Amino acid sequence: MYDYPLDPYWSTQDIIDVMSLYNAVEKAYEEGISKAEFMECYRKFTAVVDSKSEQKQIDAAFEKASHYSIYRVFLKAKDNDWIDMR
Repeated sequence: MYDYPLDPYWSTQDIIDVMSLYNAVEKAYEEGISKAEFMECYRKFTAVVDSKSEQKQIDAAFEKASHYSIYRVFLKAKDNDWIDMR
């Protein structure tokens, strides 16, 4: 188990939206996820975290804690309808 990078100033809905992306990334690595499902979670994440530099910081913190990369899943989603990082 690991701690998710969360901002204490986010609203409850923001935390739910960001957590949905973390869960989608975990799903991509553990069992696979559709591009549509992942991209919907990613869209909500970017609405909460609109700064590219902050997105990179969150991805780095998430990858350090989980060994799963938001960015790598995003890249795979560009060219695939099904994302399986196993």
